[in-house]
Amino acid sequence: MTRPMTRLRASRILLPAAALSLLLPALLAAQRPANPQGAAPTTARAAATDDYTGYWVSEVTEKWRFRMIVPDKGDYIMVPLNPEGRKVANAWDPAKDQASGEACRSYGAAAILQVPGRLHVYWQDDNTLRMDTDSGTQTRLFHFGGSPPPNEAPSWQGYSVAQWGGSDPRDRRDGQGGPVQDPGGRLVVAEAQRKDADYLKVVTMHMRPGYLQKNGAPYSGNAIVEEYFDKFSDPYTRNTWLAVTTVVTDPQYLIEPLIMHAHFKKIPDAAGWDPTPCSANEPR
Repeated sequence: MTRPMTRLRASRILLPAAALSLLLPALLAAQRPANPQGAAPTTARAAATDDYTGYWVSEVTEKWRFRMIVPDKGDYIMVPLNPEGRKVANAWDPAKDQASGEACRSYGAAAILQVPGRLHVYWQDDNTLRMDTDSGTQTRLFHFGGSPPPNEAPSWQGYSVAQWGGSDPRDRRDGQGGPVQDPGGRLVVAEAQRKDADYLKVVTMHMRPGYLQKNGAPYSGNAIVEEYFDKFSDPYTRNTWLAVTTVVTDPQYLIEPLIMHAHFKKIPDAAGWDPTPCSANEPR
């Protein structure tokens, strides 16, 4: 008789406990305010991990001879073209592009940030970040969510889907020296120097075929462009910088993804803003 009585008492204790565990979440929810301060932001603008708006001017520190001048025909050593891509590049005819209305081929989403010039970044609405370029007078729209309209024709800038990225901690020093390692080669970063990575990721598709360089190195309409925008401050000059890493994947013309970098310095206003049309045979 002892064991059945013990089981009965235990069941009487467990049943109310189980009921309480079911009711507790509902009771706690009822006590929470309707819109708690910790609620997730409802728009991309409110959720922004950093402020990318304003005017920026390009600082060409890489691939100078491919960006500041128009490279010679056939000079595509920095682009991993396959045989089909080289064939297209070797047939480049800038006069023909200019005459046929194709002068903007090197100003498409895959290469526009390689063109020297200025950017103006601002919010078109709460879920669309807009980037205007004075070189080529182009406009890019970064949509936080959504997909291209089914009947929309491909365009030079394609359709860009954006998201705020970053969950891995990184060194907080932002350019104040290289990474510190222990004798075993492991990265050593003090907790006080760590912060969550914060960047803007943009993926662009649905583009018109264009050029990765001014001299006709091609990308196809099926290319995919991934971009990572990272803003940081220089502690020595106190300048604010925007570093952009671009990855172009295009099996039609490339044997492997092409990785490019571009750097922009923030400037106070629109001074120097110089909208120019697309040109097939000029650097910008």
